Amino acid sequence: MPAVPLARIVEYCDTTLRTESFKDWDGAVNGLQVENSGRVTQVGAAVDARLATVRMAIEAGVDLLLVHHGLFWSAQHPWTGPRYALLKLLLDHNLAVYSSHLPLDAHPRLGNCAQLARALRLRRLRPFFEAKGQMIGWKTQDSISREELRRRLTAATGGNPIVLPGGPEVCRRIGVVTGGAGGEIRDAAEAGVDTFITGEGPHWTAALADELGLNVFYAGHYASETFGVRALAADLKRHFALPWRFLDLPTGL
Repeated sequence: MPAVPLARIVEYCDTTLRTESFKDWDGAVNGLQVENSGRVTQVGAAVDARLATVRMAIEAGVDLLLVHHGLFWSAQHPWTGPRYALLKLLLDHNLAVYSSHLPLDAHPRLGNCAQLARALRLRRLRPFFEAKGQMIGWKTQDSISREELRRRLTAATGGNPIVLPGGPEVCRRIGVVTGGAGGEIRDAAEAGVDTFITGEGPHWTAALADELGLNVFYAGHYASETFGVRALAADLKRHFALPWRFLDLPTGL
C-alpha cells in the first residue's frame, strides 16, 4: 500500500483549515497531537479521540486518526491508568492523531457547520455566529416549514432531533452552528435568525426559546459533528489517494 509522509498531510491540513490563524478554547490543541513514524497508509476519521476510537482505528489498520475533539483540552497529568493505556496504544501501534476543533467547525467547504447546512439543502449561506473572535456558523433566508426542517435534519443526522418550537411555523431566517452552542441561543436570536440549529443545549433554553420567539433544533452534539472529519478525510483521499474510513461511535448526546 503506498504511503504518504505524515508531514505533507499535516502541512496540507494546517493550510487548508488555517489552523494557525484560529483562536480556540483555552487548552485546546489544533493540529498534530501525536506523531507516528512519519508515514501514512490509511486514514481514520472519528468525532472523538478516546480509548474506544483508538482501539477501533488500530483494528482497522489506520495509522492517522483525524478527530474533531482531540486529546488535549487542559493540563493532562499524570499519564497513569486509562491515560497511560491510551498513550501506550498510540505509540505501540504507530498511530498519529490530528485534531481540528473550531477550524473544522468553521471551514466554508469542509466544516461541520457548512456540511450540515448543505445536507439540509440550505443555500445562499452567509457567515453567522461569532466564537473566539471569528465567525464559525452559517445562516440563510428561506421559507421552510418547521416540520419539513425537522424531517431534513432527521435524514441528515440519522437521529431524532429535539425541537423547541418557540418561533414561527415557517422558518425564514435559519442559522446553523454544530456542537454545543445551545447556551448561546440569545446571541443567535440577536443575530437575526428565527430558527437556530445546533447540537445540544441546557434545560433552561426551553423557556428562553419561547421568550425569544425562536425555534431551536437540537440534533445531538455527536450527530451534528460527524460531517467535518468525514469531509476532511474524503478530501485527503482526493489529494493524496489515501483510503479512509469513518469510525462511528455515537454517544447519544
